Amino acid sequence: MVNEKRKKVVVIGAGPVGIAAAAHLKTRGVEPVVIEKGDGAGRAIKEWSHVRLFTPWELMVDHVVVELLEKNGWQMPDLKSLPHGKDVVEKYLEPAVTLPELKNHFIFSAEVTAVSKAGLSKSSSKDREEAQFVVHYKSTDKKHHILEVDGVVDASGTWSNPNPIGLDGLHVPGELDNSDHISYGIPDTLGKEREVYEGKKTLVIGGGHSAINVVLDLLRLKQDNPDTRVIWGLRNNNIDKLLGGGLNDALPARLELGNAANKAMNDGSLALLAPFQVKTLDKVGNRIIVDALKEGEDLNFEVDRIVVTAGFRPDMNILRELRLDIDDVVEAPRLLAPLIDPNEHTCGSVRAHGVNELTHIDKGFYIVGMKSYGRAPTFLMKTGYAQVDSIVEEITGVKSSIENACSSGGSVQEALSSCCPPRTNEISDTCLSENETCGSENATPETSPNCSNSKSAEAVASQCCGASETLDERKLAKADSINQSHETPKVSSCC
Repeated sequence: MVNEKRKKVVVIGAGPVGIAAAAHLKTRGVEPVVIEKGDGAGRAIKEWSHVRLFTPWELMVDHVVVELLEKNGWQMPDLKSLPHGKDVVEKYLEPAVTLPELKNHFIFSAEVTAVSKAGLSKSSSKDREEAQFVVHYKSTDKKHHILEVDGVVDASGTWSNPNPIGLDGLHVPGELDNSDHISYGIPDTLGKEREVYEGKKTLVIGGGHSAINVVLDLLRLKQDNPDTRVIWGLRNNNIDKLLGGGLNDALPARLELGNAANKAMNDGSLALLAPFQVKTLDKVGNRIIVDALKEGEDLNFEVDRIVVTAGFRPDMNILRELRLDIDDVVEAPRLLAPLIDPNEHTCGSVRAHGVNELTHIDKGFYIVGMKSYGRAPTFLMKTGYAQVDSIVEEITGVKSSIENACSSGGSVQEALSSCCPPRTNEISDTCLSENETCGSENATPETSPNCSNSKSAEAVASQCCGASETLDERKLAKADSINQSHETPKVSSCC
């Protein structure tokens, strides 16, 4: 148990993982204060509310939140059905924040501007461990507020910080100047943004299933208006792995997307550029001139719109005065980073992790959810719920009322049904490339199957769907040295 006097914890963000954190804290005797930038729950999800998930309801909900909801008459949607983002907000998150047990613990339309230690800058060490945290935030009336609390859980996600177009991680020349012609993520091209894209020529940049979603929506517009044209630029020539096998074999909804995109390329309605790299963007009249490379050769063309689905990365600015333990490459907690590094990690290779890997130098502060994965695109919603379970147990000393379904001690069937999408006990030995490992580049909360390099189902399940043999041994040794001091891992990260 950490500090028995700890009674109040700030949670940053009222998305699925932030709300789960509040529920876990509340039910185990700690007062949560959830600060949310939006005017309600699920602000980021509302921006892709039109998108249908690959994740069934059973993998989208947290057991403690569900217990509270059902206690108040809520009915679970069909567990096997695939919700849209809108469904997740309206049928799950919004009912959760209005629960009698939780409704007074949310501050909406408020933006956290900084987190620090009370009376201590990052460079100050005296009595640092005993000092409480201070959380600064601004409300819509521009007033500045400061809360002094015992702990902080950052579940703010990465949606507000998309990766730019440049392969070097930087904005290409002209990208910022022409931002009014560029969208990041998955725009609602068939709904509220239809007029922006119908009859126009659009370049979609990205090598994930979020890019396929955008491309196929634009092709539907083309059916109504033949003047609508679509170009798909892939940074890497991994189209075969993206459209079939591995991930898609286990998730029919993804296989459907791949088949539709493949058909569009074959019939000529979709132009594919791969490998593709944008060098500069210039504006002529009301159109954008794209100066690029295709297979190393110069290529120039005009478009009306650009949609970038190149993933997201964490914004750490509000945490500058905290002493963190962050990996320089992945920008995730140091002990977690080697387990999820997209340069090494493939589907199912994430080992069990929990509070041990999520603890920072300033103890009592944690990053959870998508933000905990830094730049890695492989986050699963159940991972965030398991992280919260582990952290709150550490904060309160009170174990969860329900054993985590993905604990390493579970049965093979439990592991396969709870950690991974429903599938047979045959585990595919086909993985995707590093650029399409286990999830959407857009980091929408999609579930992903796990690859095992032909391991048996029993061997896979024992490590919650696989362990990588390619991770840097030195990094693994560091993680092992921490894990070996505990009898069993607290949670499994592939949940």
